[in-house]
Amino acid sequence: MSSELLPFQVDLRGVVDLLSRHIYSSPRVFLRELLQNGRDALTARAEFDGGDSARGIRITPLDAGDGEFVLRDDGIGLTASEMTELLSTVGRSSKRDIFDLPRSDYLGQFGIGLLSCFMVADRIVIRSRSARGGAAVEWVGLGDGTFSVREVTDELPIGTSVHLTPRFDQSDLLTTASVLSLATTFGEFLPVPVRVDLPGGGVEVITRDAPFLGGSPDDTLAYGRDLLGAEPFDAIEIDVPATGTRGYAYVLPFSPPPGARQASRVYLGRMLLGERIDDVLPEWAFFVRTVIDSTGLSPTASRESLVDDESLEYTRAEIGATLRRWVMELGLQAPHLLSQFVATHDIALKALVLHDDELARFITKWLSVETSAGRMTIDTLVRRFPEVRYAETVDEFRQLASFARSDRPIVNGGYVYDSEIARLLPTLFEGVTAQRVDVADELDRLAEPPLAERDAAVRLEDRATLALASVECRAVVRGYEPHDLPALYVADDAVFRRIDRSRARGASSGLWGGVLSQVDDFVNASRAAENRPDAVARLCLNWNTPVVRQLAAVDDDAVFARSVHLLYVQALLAGHRPLAVADRALMTTALGDLIQLSVGLTEPAPSPDTDRPA
Repeated sequence: MSSELLPFQVDLRGVVDLLSRHIYSSPRVFLRELLQNGRDALTARAEFDGGDSARGIRITPLDAGDGEFVLRDDGIGLTASEMTELLSTVGRSSKRDIFDLPRSDYLGQFGIGLLSCFMVADRIVIRSRSARGGAAVEWVGLGDGTFSVREVTDELPIGTSVHLTPRFDQSDLLTTASVLSLATTFGEFLPVPVRVDLPGGGVEVITRDAPFLGGSPDDTLAYGRDLLGAEPFDAIEIDVPATGTRGYAYVLPFSPPPGARQASRVYLGRMLLGERIDDVLPEWAFFVRTVIDSTGLSPTASRESLVDDESLEYTRAEIGATLRRWVMELGLQAPHLLSQFVATHDIALKALVLHDDELARFITKWLSVETSAGRMTIDTLVRRFPEVRYAETVDEFRQLASFARSDRPIVNGGYVYDSEIARLLPTLFEGVTAQRVDVADELDRLAEPPLAERDAAVRLEDRATLALASVECRAVVRGYEPHDLPALYVADDAVFRRIDRSRARGASSGLWGGVLSQVDDFVNASRAAENRPDAVARLCLNWNTPVVRQLAAVDDDAVFARSVHLLYVQALLAGHRPLAVADRALMTTALGDLIQLSVGLTEPAPSPDTDRPA
């Protein structure tokens, strides 16, 4: 058997299928690749024999010429040897793309552009004459993988022309309307003129100066209006010389959805890379939409996103530093605008101060938080209440806010970043402390009934707990403000998790229900081993309320139970808690009996405590 080394045989159809299905997002990128090739060829020629403003790229769409699509450039051109090596260069340049290595040579870039053309054409003809001298050459490639190269005697101008015969299902992409749209999208800001022939005669120039690269302030803001669909709050200039990155960050005049991340419009060498490129901005910077052009960032193989390398990381950090400086300067030079900005982008700024100690000391006081005494700025909070007390979740806050003292308000830490901000305050403001408030602990701190009335209160607790057995809720009696609030539904996170497991178990199959039951058993065993009480909700009856004192004196067990049930449901609704099946059963029975007693039709039905709904 021969040990001769043989080259791989490449199936061109398979390569084209790989490009169209797994690398490029759409066949429309063929024009971007050809424009890129033409632009690079013009740059190479300018380096070879000097620039000429008359040189450029000219496109003749399918319906504006002789039935074929033609793209011509006045660039460096290809020699006969370069044309002969074209197919092997296609393979090499494709490999370099896939591994995200730079394509510095014109021929390599020409090769990958050629492959992209096979997504829209079955036959490609390339005619070229090199500025370095030599005969003009013609390369003809077919979709079946065959090609031919020959010298031609025609007097061709220096440069290259690509002629495409469209596939039957892609001809629409080569018509004037599509070409104008694609050329404008990809190459509107190229530094070389791009002209498109029109079917009725005449030429349309689609290139123009980039308003985000040294344009007038009015043009820059007008571009931002088109980008955002609204007047930008401000336009922040971006300049990262180390990676050749320039542009603008447009501050949104509205608040984006929580957790949203603004993607960026990115150009490389003024050629569009993508409309919504991720990872250009820091995660916290979702209050801006950025447009940049770069000569130092690297595209991926598809040229539709950026390689996440050291250059991109550095650029991202520099853009973040620019945004932070803008915020600080706004506060020093225009505090009224900063206040307006903070009101619009509260969440984004909270994320920002958690990442930047210097900015945190400056901007935190302008932020606002929800408290049991109403919404207030952090500056007002720490000046009036230096002992900051906060609840970790929205559920805890809603319960605590019902009976929190007006001189000791509680901050709602359940919203995005608010707990982290509360814990950060002691490091930012002298004399300020921060304490997480626990529902159970706060309930235990409430005043118990006077000693002379303690027996009546204990008896009320026992009877009410028995009435609430079907919903696994224990009654406690305390005194608190306001006096017109008769009952509170109080539960910690462990209770809410147990309730959620119970609901899931009721709606699940036997297998999953068994798993949830085992979880409950494990949790209960763990709490018992740690000598902690069972996780049960509590109905806190307000001894300061006349109705609760009168309830304690009711001897009729049925009337007493129905009254407790109504107080329980009322407390659930006041705490924004959904009603479970057992809760609705209590409410229905209690209201029905109340109506019957009110009109004197009959005695109330026996208590359903022992008939607990599943």
